[in-house]
Amino acid sequence: MGVTEDAAGPWLVAGLGNPGPGYAMNRHNVGFMVADLLAERMGGRFKRAAKAQAQVVEGRIGPPGPGSRRVVLVKPMSYMNLSGGPVNALREFYKVPAQRVVAVHDELDIDYGTLRLKLGGGDNGHNGLKSLTGSFGRDYHRVRFGIGRPPGRMQVADYVLKDFSSAERKELDYFVDRAADAVECLVTEGLERAQSAYNS
Repeated sequence: MGVTEDAAGPWLVAGLGNPGPGYAMNRHNVGFMVADLLAERMGGRFKRAAKAQAQVVEGRIGPPGPGSRRVVLVKPMSYMNLSGGPVNALREFYKVPAQRVVAVHDELDIDYGTLRLKLGGGDNGHNGLKSLTGSFGRDYHRVRFGIGRPPGRMQVADYVLKDFSSAERKELDYFVDRAADAVECLVTEGLERAQSAYNS
């Protein structure tokens, strides 16, 4: 389904992460950071969803008028490896096809701050994506936020659950802002335009 078809139907943008203040600045929580910024831009505040273990904000993305799109922002509150259940429950409640779901998530195999957007594909060992794919298939969009590989012999699980380093935090706001821009471009202008503008 193209972006212009059934423009009145909502998109569902799921920022992936783990709930609770102890995880807030972890590398694994960059999806939450992007979702929080998008909510701020939309002038909304996350509220507990009645239909799922998640927080949601409903609003519009894009310029006022026919170019804007209805969006449901979602932060699953189920922990990363169970994200698919809450996201799918809301996807079904709002009647959103998989092709209008956007998952925003951390990506180990991309350098820090680099973005890659795509439709479909595997989960590359990411437990959040694995859960989404298991719940409603792989034909959803991904905004992949690079966090790089762990240094030395550090285990991946330890690395993703650590906070961004002080050096990384100097640029984090800029990169999160750019990722939010990429989501907005994807939703309003389509994947190809967003890839050409933000894939680096």
